[in-house]
Amino acid sequence: MAEASHAVFLSYASQDAEAAQKICEALRAGGIEVFLDQSELRGGDAWDKKIRREIRDCALFIPIVSQHTQERLEGYFRREWKLAIDRTHDMAEEKPFLVPVVVDGTGDQEAFVPDEFREVHWTYLADGKTPLEFVTRIQKLLSGESGPVPTMARRPPAVTSKRSSRLGSTALAVVLAGVAAYLLVERPWTAKSAAFAPPAHSIAVLPFVNMSGDKEQEYFSDGLTEELLNSLAEINELQVAARTSAFSFKGTNTDIGTIARKLNVGAILEGSVRRSGNTVRVTTQLINAVTGFHLWSHTYDRDLGDVLRLESEIAGAVASALKVSMLGDVSAKIELGGTRNPAAFDAYLRASKASRTSYRKEDLEAAIAAYGEAVRLDPDYALAFAGRSLALNKYAGHTTLDARENFNKAQADASRAITLAPDLAEGHLALAYFFEWGSLDFARASEEYDRALVLAPSNVRVLRAYGPFAVYMGRTDAGTAALRRAVVLDPLDGRAHYDLGTALYYAHRYDEAIAAFQNALTLDPDISEAYAFRGVTYYVSGDLQSARASCELKADSYVSQLCLAVTYGRLGRHADSEAQLTKMRVLGGDGLAYQYAMIYAQRGDRAQALRWLDTALRLRDPGLVVMKTDPFMDPLRQEPRFQAVMREVKFPN
Repeated sequence: MAEASHAVFLSYASQDAEAAQKICEALRAGGIEVFLDQSELRGGDAWDKKIRREIRDCALFIPIVSQHTQERLEGYFRREWKLAIDRTHDMAEEKPFLVPVVVDGTGDQEAFVPDEFREVHWTYLADGKTPLEFVTRIQKLLSGESGPVPTMARRPPAVTSKRSSRLGSTALAVVLAGVAAYLLVERPWTAKSAAFAPPAHSIAVLPFVNMSGDKEQEYFSDGLTEELLNSLAEINELQVAARTSAFSFKGTNTDIGTIARKLNVGAILEGSVRRSGNTVRVTTQLINAVTGFHLWSHTYDRDLGDVLRLESEIAGAVASALKVSMLGDVSAKIELGGTRNPAAFDAYLRASKASRTSYRKEDLEAAIAAYGEAVRLDPDYALAFAGRSLALNKYAGHTTLDARENFNKAQADASRAITLAPDLAEGHLALAYFFEWGSLDFARASEEYDRALVLAPSNVRVLRAYGPFAVYMGRTDAGTAALRRAVVLDPLDGRAHYDLGTALYYAHRYDEAIAAFQNALTLDPDISEAYAFRGVTYYVSGDLQSARASCELKADSYVSQLCLAVTYGRLGRHADSEAQLTKMRVLGGDGLAYQYAMIYAQRGDRAQALRWLDTALRLRDPGLVVMKTDPFMDPLRQEPRFQAVMREVKFPN
């Protein structure tokens, strides 16, 4: 009489017998039948046939991966692995069978395992210690209640779900609405943990792994991730960690728990992208960041242009977890301003990468060109018009040559974006930026910033632009609140802390400003402006030696030169003070007219300060944006000419 086959086959190298035994005992305690071969040295045809039969008939195959399997390039366990892989060739992709378990720090990318192992999610059970959650998960897999297998640490999956963000607008909507539905209904963050209690409905999207075999495609996987992140942020019920913080873990082997704690989120969404021509495979998986277990995943293979069919298939796959009202709302938001043209979307992602990687003139030129390609391919691509407008605004600030022409182009692009998509936050943000810096029309800038914030209250880019402007206009509480919100959403981005510091400086809250600059430099020591503004803040606080030391650390910045010009003057080093002013004159010419007025105001030379202020007004110097709250201008505030300039600039009440 033949022996009955077992539900689970546990495959391991002999050196991992102790870990395997722990896993086996935990599963058996949960009422699960387990085949555990404890006689690896026993051979013969009969034993070989028994192993083959068990693998052929088991419901789940659990291979244990470790440093020991790494060191043994030959062994019977490898034959078991091969037999299990052979069996999967007759299975549907949706059927769970392989459940790899790692019992030490071995990573899936460097492990000597069959490629098929990497196409499913791995579970990490240190030394074989098996929590009840893993046993429960195996029970559900055996009963057919759950499809995918769990993961307990960050290991990017090798399969993928095809989506192209605003290219696949509604498609993405369904994915993230499914994620939202899970988060809102299942509340994975409520697992009890004394040490870690992230906010409800909080999530981070980690950079999708580029599985295309071509590093040049990295912009596509990164861009797709960012678009998905932005789409999730459209769901008001979710708190989504911003891009810079989430992407700071790219290329690291940081575990999910550590990432979640650093970002203070309750769930993690990660995945991978494999692109070949106009086809793409994308996978996503949602992980409970408190317990580390896999919660939801889906994989799609599609043609990039086959967006509508993709949308409907994703909708069907997650429909049971969705509320129809949420789906419709999210779909409309994400589709707004997007494109269904694959080539235009590709150009948009390239432009976004170029505009994000650096503020160098060359990168901005590349971004402007790529955005131009996107709108040429799709003249109704509102997001691309908004992106080009923001890039043109930045470019105009980099050069005095043709600055007015570039500002005018930026205004035209922003207006076109709003015409195409009146409720597109990015369009209103771009127009606000133009009115603030390109035309000094602060009343209209205020209107556009307010509109952008209403449309996208959790968009970090909007928060970080709106916040400083609000403080400059005297709306201190609203501005600093927006920037503190940006820091919550992007806690690992030094520039978010730097923006908060500058706003606090202009709010005359100097101790808080210095603390924010310190945080910025701890996260990113290369932010030269943070050294300069920290020095300026020390200066207005009366700590001249700290001001000097901070500004001398990055002395090439014009803000540092301004800082040193006034600090050296107060320290009695008048020749050094004049030398710094001369450097600024050589660097910026009359383009730094407002900054010269600041220096002379601090020197007590009111006549020269007012003359340079008149020059700044005549040239429409963008520096005038800050004059309402600028501490350096306090000595001039009672001067009739200063008050006249304030009236001419027309700051809103």
